[in-house]
Amino acid sequence: MKNIYVRLLEGLTEQKPLVLATIVATKGSTPQVPGASALFSSEGLLEGTLGGGLLEADAQRKALKTLKKKVSLLSEFSLKSDMSSEEGAICGGEVKILIDASPEVHRNTFQALSQSLIKREPGVLATFINRVSEEKLSLSRRWTERKEKFVADPGEHLSFFKKEIRKAFLEGKPFLLKIKKEIFPEKAKERFLFLEPIFPLPQLVIAGAGHVGQAVTHLGSLLNFEVTVIDDRPEFANKEKLPDADHIIVDEIGNAIQNFSISSDTYFVIVTRGHKHDGAALRQCISSEAAYIGMIGSVRKIKLMRKKFMEEGWATSRQFDRVCAPIGIDIQSKTVEEIAISIAAQLVLVRSQIQEKRKEIE
Repeated sequence: MKNIYVRLLEGLTEQKPLVLATIVATKGSTPQVPGASALFSSEGLLEGTLGGGLLEADAQRKALKTLKKKVSLLSEFSLKSDMSSEEGAICGGEVKILIDASPEVHRNTFQALSQSLIKREPGVLATFINRVSEEKLSLSRRWTERKEKFVADPGEHLSFFKKEIRKAFLEGKPFLLKIKKEIFPEKAKERFLFLEPIFPLPQLVIAGAGHVGQAVTHLGSLLNFEVTVIDDRPEFANKEKLPDADHIIVDEIGNAIQNFSISSDTYFVIVTRGHKHDGAALRQCISSEAAYIGMIGSVRKIKLMRKKFMEEGWATSRQFDRVCAPIGIDIQSKTVEEIAISIAAQLVLVRSQIQEKRKEIE
């Protein structure tokens, strides 16, 4: 799945007039969290979501109006309809949405953000929101990488907010803060700063483009993984069969994994067409620092493969212990779709556990 800012850049390259809507604050129960974004064109929703339903419909109506007027908004939406109402949300919360009517103005910042993600460098997108009057809003955006190197449009007073930027990194959650007038005495009715930590998506590498691999590709994209699929059969490893894959590699599977840049944020799903190819894939990643390695197969197959790996010295017992095999959470799955869901659930579980451990360390 592509980051919405990368998708925004693509849209701007296509010369499409676009509006970017982002939830910057919530109160009470809401269908989405701060940082949730949606990209709109004159044709409607292009990418992302603000939570769907009437909230998103209302936001879209406002977004399309701003598209014509080129006037950005900071709008509040109430979700406090009662049960007797045929329409309206009954979550009970409130949502504040920033509607940027001219995202093309910040192209350089978004390009810097995109380049950081290509390098797999996390950062914080800082959006200064200046309410000059009730109907006039001015925006400026800055991107800073985690190492606190300002990589785009220096000049805004980000140095005043180092503590808040660090907090955004550590908590991994966007938040909105109101800027005191003493910091920036320039004329403005209100000034806010929205800090949005952005991390490279975890890499999901799927060895095998068969039916299970195709299903896991789709789910992996939905679950915010950057999905790479590897197979040596071009009739399977292609965009028509794998529309949700971010990258497709047609090569001998073991060779492709050997040449892949593996990090502690890489997740391997090994679901090839046979144990020979499964073994070749596993040999190339079992001793790596990958966050997760899962392999399909029966208990008997896994037992025989473990024995082979031990005898050949391809892995230690401890290394093989960390391989999730048979792959997936046990939900008594039988069909391709059920197997894919069990794998996806295990990926989410492991990712969540790793994120919690990282928070404890930091």
